[in-house]
Amino acid sequence: QVQLVESGGGLVQAGGSLRISCVVSGSIFSINAMGWYRQAPGKQRELVATITSGGSTNYPDSVKGRFTISRDNAKNTVYLQMNSLKPEDTAVYYCNAGARYWDPSTWSPSPSHDYWGQGTQVTVSS
Repeated sequence: QVQLVESGGGLVQAGGSLRISCVVSGSIFSINAMGWYRQAPGKQRELVATITSGGSTNYPDSVKGRFTISRDNAKNTVYLQMNSLKPEDTAVYYCNAGARYWDPSTWSPSPSHDYWGQGTQVTVSS
């Protein structure tokens, strides 16, 4: 069992900054890649940023240079620092983690699976 909980969303003016967090909890055996996705009304969910267990990152052109993803492995937490926010950044932001959990019923780790948080709303006003 693995759970992800996002926090830090809110309302911010265009040009402002916001930092959102996602904490992974449960009987975690290992966490591999982590990432952030977002979904605006009427649009498909899109990739915002990813980070591997080794710290390598990837960003789409829409956020490159403005957003920074980071992780604290000791705290099982991934962050997204968002700077120079634009109204088009308005969306529900979801965190994702590829993880395995320890299954006490089998006394072994589970297969790897993608887990998702409930999302946090980020609204950027003009």
